[in-house]
Amino acid sequence: MKFKQHKRLGLALATALLASPLVMSLPAGHAAAAVTKAKFSIIDQSFSIEGVKSNIGTINSDGSTYIALRNLNKALGLGTNFDKTTQVVTVTGHNRTMKLDLKNNTATLNGQVITGLQVITQDNTSYLPLRSLLERMGYEVTYTSGSKQIGIKAIAENKLTIQAHSLSDNSGGKKRFVYYPVISGMDNTEVQTKINALLKQEAEKTIALSSQHNEYDTISNSNLKGAFEVTYNEKGKLSLYTYYSIDSGGAHDLHSLVPHTFDLNTGNQFSLKDVTEGKANYVTIINDRIKKQIKDRKLDVITPFKTIKADQDFYLSHNGVVIYFTEGELMGAAQGLPRFVIPFSAFK
Repeated sequence: MKFKQHKRLGLALATALLASPLVMSLPAGHAAAAVTKAKFSIIDQSFSIEGVKSNIGTINSDGSTYIALRNLNKALGLGTNFDKTTQVVTVTGHNRTMKLDLKNNTATLNGQVITGLQVITQDNTSYLPLRSLLERMGYEVTYTSGSKQIGIKAIAENKLTIQAHSLSDNSGGKKRFVYYPVISGMDNTEVQTKINALLKQEAEKTIALSSQHNEYDTISNSNLKGAFEVTYNEKGKLSLYTYYSIDSGGAHDLHSLVPHTFDLNTGNQFSLKDVTEGKANYVTIINDRIKKQIKDRKLDVITPFKTIKADQDFYLSHNGVVIYFTEGELMGAAQGLPRFVIPFSAFK
């Protein structure tokens, strides 16, 4: 698999409303496993949790909101458990299991190592990022600026479980490790097998190519890391991407993002035209939205944006169709992969 262009792992979607962490309450005596900051003030924050309004004491730091999970788990239906021996916190719900290792300051979600869940403590309570935790656990998190209210609501997801499996190869003195998703729980086991086979084959092919010696292929004979993110699991569709980080000996790592959006009824992949309601003018609709976002977000593009390709790479999010560009294609390399969310309503 050749990389079409060198890519840097993307920044968080520009439309994220909160960078806000959510807090997890843990037993006393575990501050040594977390990052301890200066004393924060407790602020009475307005919440709407599944439509039920309440005020909960929160912490604000650098524009991010933190809240103790003990104040949310009953309303959200999340399960929590703390193992004193291993100092591992387990959070369960929505066909997900998140494990937080306080001793080693690491976190996993359904078997895959994840980032962005740095633990901080105050008064023997441990805190985690709100959006990072809840969106990974299958919730929509919103913020209403007028009322300054945080909304939390479970997303109506397809009934399936996605577990992380991995492949590795350390031949030739190189380290290669790739996570790939494995789906279970679908009623249509034939479609489930079809999707799983494709995703595993992609991981196997990437590992194999990175283990070869080919001076004409960027990925060959390189150190390799691969991980996936599920971005949409609703209404009979499943969208995800795998991002690969390659160290081929140059000054900077190279990156590639490989998206898939599946029809869970057939196992086939959707095209961009398919997910835009088959609109004949979907390219024009997307172009107009991207141009407006470039202007509104005051993005510093290196070349004037003209148009996407008819088969432009994309993935889905809860908020719409996400169009992204490779490093250096639209903006400078330091900006990562520019991403633009086109709301589903734009194609109605």
